[in-house]
Amino acid sequence: MTQYEWIATAAFGLEGVVARELEHLGLRAKAENGGARFHAGFEDAMRANLWLRCADRVLLVVGRFEARSFEELFEGVRALPWEDFIGEHTRFPVSGKCARSQLMSVRDCQAITKKAIVERLKGRYRTGWFEEDGETVAVDVALHGDVAQLTLDASGVALNRRGYRTFNGEAPLRETLASALVSLSPWRPGMVLHDPMCGTGTLVIEAAMRMANRAPGLTREFAIESWRGMPKEAFASLRSEAREAFDPARVENISGADIDPQAVELARRHLHQAGLDRCVRFDVADARDCRLHAEHGAFLCNPPYGERLSDRKSCEALYREMGLLLRRHPGFTLSAITSHPGFERCFGRRADKKRRFYNGRLECEFMTFGLPHPKKKPSSV
Repeated sequence: MTQYEWIATAAFGLEGVVARELEHLGLRAKAENGGARFHAGFEDAMRANLWLRCADRVLLVVGRFEARSFEELFEGVRALPWEDFIGEHTRFPVSGKCARSQLMSVRDCQAITKKAIVERLKGRYRTGWFEEDGETVAVDVALHGDVAQLTLDASGVALNRRGYRTFNGEAPLRETLASALVSLSPWRPGMVLHDPMCGTGTLVIEAAMRMANRAPGLTREFAIESWRGMPKEAFASLRSEAREAFDPARVENISGADIDPQAVELARRHLHQAGLDRCVRFDVADARDCRLHAEHGAFLCNPPYGERLSDRKSCEALYREMGLLLRRHPGFTLSAITSHPGFERCFGRRADKKRRFYNGRLECEFMTFGLPHPKKKPSSV
């Protein structure tokens, strides 16, 4: 089976998480800035699209070469085997980005890349005109440090678009980041998990999907499926296997609540659209009134950040209540993502563990409180 080079792109801070996901799928991967690189055939690339929970996209690397001038860029692009993926009627839009490169005009780089691909295809198909009225193969040219990398987008719509979240509330958390927070929290399937300010339910639904072994891409399509020459039957078999692996009956002890009835209604809709009806309980409730009867478990939440000055005082009061919530549940941990610099001060204690991420354009920290401290070994006399 022919092996190709691929990149599973990821937001800042999630590269290692995505690399571990790929390893779990049986693919050797190496984390790097912006994602994780791996080698695989088309079937494994389709499997990655179906099952990766924290990656943004899966890209096929067509080629990489030095390009310090527009002429070098043109010749380097023209030398690549575009006919393997682009037919006479394929639509192939070209996007681009440049950073620390001598070729800083993105528009010119896109135009030159497009022209070079056309010149290559003219010789292969013996035609001077391409209608581009067939399937779409999206090309990207990225220049960094005078090295050009040409990729094809195998995902199409970004992988965070699972298909279940069609209604968004205020300050939605991207599904890929939500899944990463679930993975990095102390919660593990079988434990009690509660989000006391769940909004439209993304965090707990991502946890339930993980517990039910539901492939995040189960009900959506990917660009690679429309590429010419793909193993369609193998792709269909992968989808069938994913459907058989999905078992909602495995989900237990996951719940969420929010003070906003409209947000809770949206959460219930999203749960239904994820195929997880009655697997998770969503209630309208104030986090200050939360009292769980379990001895052990995990709280996981995305509280409001108080970006607007008028909201800051109410948010800081909420953070103090979160500290009290954890004190009422001594056998629990609490994990929260926030951009508020005074979160720990308001919460009433320092976090046991921190990790930095971006939620959209906001730089945030993911903090966990209540982790058991390792016992000190008795000193030898």
